Amino acid sequence: MDLLLVEDDRLLGDGLSTALTREGYSVRWCQSASRARLAVREQAPAMMVLDLGLPGEDGLSLLKHWRKEGLTCPVLILTARDTADDKIAGLDTGADDFLTKPFDLGELCARLRALQRRHTTTNSQQLSLGRVTIDHERLIASLDGKPVDLTHLEFALLSTLARRPGHVFSRQTLEEALYEMDNSVSSNTLEVYIHHLRRKLHPECIRTVRGIGYALEPGS
Repeated sequence: MDLLLVEDDRLLGDGLSTALTREGYSVRWCQSASRARLAVREQAPAMMVLDLGLPGEDGLSLLKHWRKEGLTCPVLILTARDTADDKIAGLDTGADDFLTKPFDLGELCARLRALQRRHTTTNSQQLSLGRVTIDHERLIASLDGKPVDLTHLEFALLSTLARRPGHVFSRQTLEEALYEMDNSVSSNTLEVYIHHLRRKLHPECIRTVRGIGYALEPGS
């Protein structure tokens, strides 16, 4: 799971990055607010550990901005600020949990696992694949947390590919999925809608396997 660690303390950040990597997370570590903003723009994380006292901008300001922009991943605030007002401000701004320094590493990992379980249950109808999120309940796809306007056939094709991320679906299978939605599809419809998805999402989201079919890249 992609985890963004925003922590300016080099010693602590290095230790957390190593420990969380051992726990199975794919850790991206940022030491400033500007780097964190860039990292989120490049790829919305699946989870975040956020310090508040950052060079350039306070962590609460960052979190408020991200929530306003539609970032939905669980965020655990990790900070030396330990008053009740600090905790209330963090949770009201959009944090999912709050842990004060100094802390126990085992407790941090347990809290992250709990957040992951809670988020997975809450978003059981959502599938996150790198920069792309698919909400099957609301029939909405998002790129970097922002909704993308897809037609019903484009969403049907994306949903079919998302059933098995990384798996190469044959042309026939994908054409049949489109035909079930609209029996007037023509022989070149598949290529047209693959092109549309790449344009509306991003070019690397779908991989072409010549002579066989297409696959949705899980980490794209």
